[in-house]
Amino acid sequence: MIFNMLSDIEIAQGAKMKPIIEIAENMGIGSEDVEPYGHYKAKLSEALYSKLADKQDGKLILVTAINPTPAGEGKTTVSVGLAQSMHKIGKNAVLALREPSLGPVFGIKGGAAGGGYSQVVPMEDINLHFTGDMHAITAANNLLCAAVDNHMQQGNELGIDQRRILFKRCLDMNDRALRNIVIGMGGKVNGVPREDGFQITVASEIMAILCLASDLDDLKKRIGNILVGYKYSGEPLYARELGVQGAMTALLKDALKPNLVQTLENTPALIHGGPFANIAHGCNSLRATKLALKLGDYCITEAGFGSDLGAEKFFDIKCRFGGLKPDCVVLVATIRALKYNGGVAKADLQTENTQALEKGIVNLGVHIENMKKFGVPVVVAINRFHTDTDAEVKIVEDFCGKMGVEVSMTEIFAKGGEGGKDLAQKVVSTIENKPSNFAPIYDEKLSIKEKLDIIAREIYRADGVIYTAAAEKALAEIVALGYDNIPVCVAKTQYSLSDDPAKLGKPEGFRITVRDLKLSAGAGFVVALTGNIMTMPGLPKKPAALNIDCDNNGNITGLF
Repeated sequence: MIFNMLSDIEIAQGAKMKPIIEIAENMGIGSEDVEPYGHYKAKLSEALYSKLADKQDGKLILVTAINPTPAGEGKTTVSVGLAQSMHKIGKNAVLALREPSLGPVFGIKGGAAGGGYSQVVPMEDINLHFTGDMHAITAANNLLCAAVDNHMQQGNELGIDQRRILFKRCLDMNDRALRNIVIGMGGKVNGVPREDGFQITVASEIMAILCLASDLDDLKKRIGNILVGYKYSGEPLYARELGVQGAMTALLKDALKPNLVQTLENTPALIHGGPFANIAHGCNSLRATKLALKLGDYCITEAGFGSDLGAEKFFDIKCRFGGLKPDCVVLVATIRALKYNGGVAKADLQTENTQALEKGIVNLGVHIENMKKFGVPVVVAINRFHTDTDAEVKIVEDFCGKMGVEVSMTEIFAKGGEGGKDLAQKVVSTIENKPSNFAPIYDEKLSIKEKLDIIAREIYRADGVIYTAAAEKALAEIVALGYDNIPVCVAKTQYSLSDDPAKLGKPEGFRITVRDLKLSAGAGFVVALTGNIMTMPGLPKKPAALNIDCDNNGNITGLF
């Protein structure tokens, strides 16, 4: 393996990017459908969808992973690398990824542009303001909040109960101090005092709506269906009653258009939408994925965190709503991460430990089994490190052989597309020889409790689900409103198959505890909150922001 000392940002800044107009032309997109944001990024027009309507869809490849560990898995890196590798073997592939959130960029998780020689560029732009989509979502969200408080201030004709307002303000930054606040202080002129709070923009229902909307009319309708809270009469309050759905749609008009960029090897990439998978549904926009399927023979997309979160929601929510049929799953893991699941401390992961690997590899086994439950063929991608030994590699290869899945040792971080040709070939072969029999894991017409029980038992391997008194009350209200037969989006720790982040590998003998339920009527699903998952993360003791700088010439350093 080639060991490179350059940082991700140094590699990205040395990239030879092509003008975005040229990238679009190579995809068969005319200049009239490209709205440039500078030289190297652009929005794609609404008219492009109708022009491609009769074109046959390509094959859909989902990249997911085992449960993340401090050792790193590199799911986005593999996604980018696979797209580059597809072009290396002569296949027309288009990448479809989520947009990064500023919260993790300046916090602890980092960006979402890949790594090494498998990145999307311009990396700094993508990880920072990009084309302004996050800001538009934030503004639309907070316009609705402002309308609620203004309505109460101006006489409250609707009889809004300030104690039962559910819809929160948002901010695309980790700021724990804003989780629970009091607003309207300082006298009558400053509004009605009440408790409120912020969540991070990627957890906003507006983000979920943007990623699932089919067009502007659908977007506006979904926004109008948002359950804002309740009235003194006990009746629900929907956003449409406040009359601002049109203005919110106007704010989101351009944000609804997918963004076109490129990889380090000039492979086209659509980056659009960015809900987190541990607190939201974890997939890029349905519009971007559908457009990529029209523009390429293969669409490579990813779902956030491990397959127990991102992939489950991709299948049960996104594919259900969008009528998508995935053809192959690429399941990413590292030998280091599997040893971590086997009890090895992070500092010792570079040392060969076959016993720990054999113990921790059960986590990979669960994720393979879970993906097969959806009827989609699986290829395992091992993001290889130079410290991986031949004995450890053989254990993984033998394990995957017994599980009946192909496995590829990739070196796309160090070698870009060249390092993933074997993976690309195995993915193509799997698609050609193993037909997908995809189906969601539950019938949406089942009750919320029945759906949650299926997810808990079949995906997490739990013994069942426990509901707190608050969850039971919220569930009763949701059912009374007639929303018992929509999909469920579980907010859960990404670090474990269970709702306890300390339980690694394949936990047994546990139940999932649902502490609350939230109706996202506009998005079309119910969010089940488990464990101590917060919708507004906080910064760590030493956030990544401390390493980021910008010189007098505008050159950014320290961004990974």
